[in-house]
Amino acid sequence: MIKTRLILTLSLLTVLLASCQPATATADINAIQTAAFQTAYAQINLPTETPAPTETPIPTATVPRTPPALPGTYQTAILKSHNIPRSYVADTCQYLQNKWNSNNSVPGTVVMIIMFHGINKGDASGNDITVTQHRQLMDDLHEMGFQAINMQQMADFMYNNAKIPERSVLLIVDDRHFAEYFNDHFRPYYNQWGWPVVNAYIGVDERVDLWAENAALSAEGWVDYQSHGYLHNTPISEGSSDEFITSEMGGAISSIQKYMNKTPIAYIWPGGGFSPRAVEIGPQLGYKLGFTVNPRGPVMYNWIPQADAFNDSNPSAIPEVPAGNPLMTLPRYWSTDARANIDSVRVIGQEAKAYAEQSRPTELEYYDIVCAPTYGPIP
Repeated sequence: MIKTRLILTLSLLTVLLASCQPATATADINAIQTAAFQTAYAQINLPTETPAPTETPIPTATVPRTPPALPGTYQTAILKSHNIPRSYVADTCQYLQNKWNSNNSVPGTVVMIIMFHGINKGDASGNDITVTQHRQLMDDLHEMGFQAINMQQMADFMYNNAKIPERSVLLIVDDRHFAEYFNDHFRPYYNQWGWPVVNAYIGVDERVDLWAENAALSAEGWVDYQSHGYLHNTPISEGSSDEFITSEMGGAISSIQKYMNKTPIAYIWPGGGFSPRAVEIGPQLGYKLGFTVNPRGPVMYNWIPQADAFNDSNPSAIPEVPAGNPLMTLPRYWSTDARANIDSVRVIGQEAKAYAEQSRPTELEYYDIVCAPTYGPIP
């Protein structure tokens, strides 16, 4: 290729030089061709710049992050060994987001659930307490920094860790009472501290005067009526039929809707009796929470103490674990021994809070690796 170009260039130069010479001049053809050849050869062999190679950046290798192992559920020696805290939120990412969301309850927020039966002006026996004992219990709760909540607050907390007081108490009065009972024993604390009280109301449609008095309290808003069965006489058990379970749990809803103009979200098991089938039917009817008579301990978000078998320390307490839904089998302290357990509840909350802070870096790292790509940052 280069040789061909050289010949063509020389030929062209020869023609051009020849045409430019005067007709009368005698040209030295050999000298002209030699000069032309040297010029063309020099041009062809001029060195050309070699372009510098372009450096291709080497991509940085992405090292996959390994999520850390999450710490176990907080345990406490304060509870009896067979009352084991159970978690119930299946979605770990949702649990961590709810737990560390700054708009929600802080870790260690604890609820003490107390059930009341009789509050007697004279002597007390069995499950009843005296007026003096009741006042001491309420005063002690207040002095220890507890604040009362209603059932909707309780449900929002247990399901979503919605914000409630860090030390909360849910006061549940079992069975029907006239307005005088609430006015004497609970209205003073509503007036002083804004404390509501929950009434587990029996739904059988009788005593129009009794319904009217309680409907008036419900309209005021500080007595929160929830279901305590319809006939209430026979506790639900393993042998109860679906028809009986539905009539007891569903009938109570209908009565409260009729007289109180509200739909209950909690079922307080009459006599403390429940079964796996009843626990399954309850949420289908619209119940969010259920309450036993088992004094296992306080509750926290995703933390409910329960037993998996009968035990000697409380042989009448039906084990909750086989029922399969901790939210429908929540524990309650009896009013007769609640006062003695206030400080234990407070300590459990403090311990749980400290354990959560210790676990926080690990849980947030896990969330960042596993959960954040789908759930987004924690608010």
